Parts: sequence; structure tokens; C-alpha cells
Amino acid sequence: MSFFSQFTSPKKLRDRGIMGMNIRNHSYIGRYNDRSRFPLVDDKLKTKFIAQQAGATVPDLIGVIDSQATVKHIHHMVKDWPGFVIKPARGSGGKGILVIVKHKDGIYVKPSGAEINQQDVERHITNTLAGLFSLGGKNDVAMVENLIQFDNVFDGFSYEGVPDVRVIVFKGYPVMAMMRCSTSASDGKANLHQGAVGVGIDIASGHAIRAVQFNQPIERHPDTDRLLIELKVPEWNKLLVLAASAWEMTGLGYMGTDMVLDKTKGPMVLELNARPGLAIQIANGTGLLPRLRHIESLGVTSHTPTPEERVAYCAHQFGAKPEF
Repeated sequence: MSFFSQFTSPKKLRDRGIMGMNIRNHSYIGRYNDRSRFPLVDDKLKTKFIAQQAGATVPDLIGVIDSQATVKHIHHMVKDWPGFVIKPARGSGGKGILVIVKHKDGIYVKPSGAEINQQDVERHITNTLAGLFSLGGKNDVAMVENLIQFDNVFDGFSYEGVPDVRVIVFKGYPVMAMMRCSTSASDGKANLHQGAVGVGIDIASGHAIRAVQFNQPIERHPDTDRLLIELKVPEWNKLLVLAASAWEMTGLGYMGTDMVLDKTKGPMVLELNARPGLAIQIANGTGLLPRLRHIESLGVTSHTPTPEERVAYCAHQFGAKPEF
């Protein structure tokens, strides 16, 4: 059974332009993403640096732990930071991300309220260095970043974690977006596979279209009971322009850009992904293929549109209602 067949018939999938894994890999990732560019996004440290060089805002980097000999340095490193995140530089799918919302006297508190001790934190970093969470299982480094303070407008839409916005960017055009909202099941992480809620976002307005959890439609957040259709992302145009500019940053033709909205710093780049998943179609109730093929049909022009022009074009072209 294919990923989408549990939701609708094969004929409806074809009619809706739903993109499957094979087409994604062959016709878009394989065709439009030069493999030499993959390290720019597969390594989150490199992503952070190229984003900064391009003038994009990113979460503060507290430090990097790159050897077993420096693992115990973590406690001194974060002593002046109330909350922080430890993540593998080459991790994927949200694996290996440890979120700490507060700590005192060697006790670290996760978004769920669960407490862990210094040895637990050190063990997590040791596992990160050993490549337990990394692409291909290769040795890695642990990045320590400041905890993002999400905007109050998202109160009730996310549970004990920072919601992020995934935007699919094709040839510099932001073609589809969703917000990923954490739940108790996802342990404060915006990871759909772990139980986060995916909210389809209208590319023209930043308004919610529909929402899913575990790929099933839902109306309210499972922990807060907040009506998800009420969600609207502020500074939407600025966020989309930042996402669209990732094409210039990386040279990747097809990617997922993960953005967050910080309370004081506004939209910022969290991660970039050269192999974005397909569940964004379920969250939006429409397929990617018609939008991707439309952008392909534009061809090459003598004038390369700016990120602002590309955002405006997509807002006009793809502002839509769900189809299923």
C-alpha cells in the first residue's frame, strides 16, 4: 500500500496531482539538486553559516561539541542560557534533538516536564558524536543552540515546543507550506512522524487550510483543544521571502526550508532539507505536481525574478482551497 492510498483512491491521487516518492526522487531531487550541494544542507552547521552569510537570521549558536574529551564541557557551556537545544549537525527527521526548557543544579527539564541529569545529557551527546542519529551513521558533532522563543500568537497551537513552518521551494518559488505544531506525543518536537500536528497553510495569506495528525484530518489540537483553522502566521510575506532566498543560498532547485518565528527576532532559518518529505500534501489537501509542473513551464527568462517577485507570483498563482 502506498503512503497516500489509505486516504483516497488511486484515481483520485492521479487526478489531484499527488507526488509519490519515486517521482520526487527521480524527477525533482535527482534532476534539480546537484549532489555536490547536498553537504550545504545535510550539515546543519554549514547551513547556519551560509544562511548568515546571506543575511538571514538564524538561532544563536551557543557552541559545538566535537570530541568525547569535551562532552563534559556542556554544563559550563549552557550555564548562562535558560533553555537550549542539542542537535546532531548531520541528523535527519528530527532524530537526536534534545530540547531543554530550563535547568538548575545539574537537573535538566524537557518540554514534557520530565527531568534528566547531567549524565543523561552527556550520554545523549556521546551518542550524537558516535553517529547514532546521523545520516549514514557516520561520526558527527553536537550543536548547542539557543532555545527559540515562539511568538505569543501561537499560544494553544503548539504544546511545549516551538512550531515551525516547512516551505517547499522549487527553483526559488515557494510552492507549498505547512506549520508543524508539537504535541505531548512528539515531546516538544515539530516532527510529524513522532506525532506533531501538520497544518496546511495557504501560500497567499498565511492562513490555516486544514490540519492532520498521524496523517489523519483533525480540527483541534489534541492537547490544548485549540481550533487549528484559526491559525494565521504573522509576517508571512517576510517568512516566504526568506524561504525563497534559500535557492540563492544553496543552489538547490528542490528543497524544504524549515522556518521559525521568534518573538523578538521574527522569521529565521532553522534548517534546509534537500530531500523533503511528502506529507505536506496531506496537510494541504492538494498535490505538489501541478504546482511544480507550472513552475517548470515558466522556463528560463532573461530576467531572474527576485525572491520578492517569486513570492508574489506564487501567492497569486497558488492561493487555493484544499481539494480533498
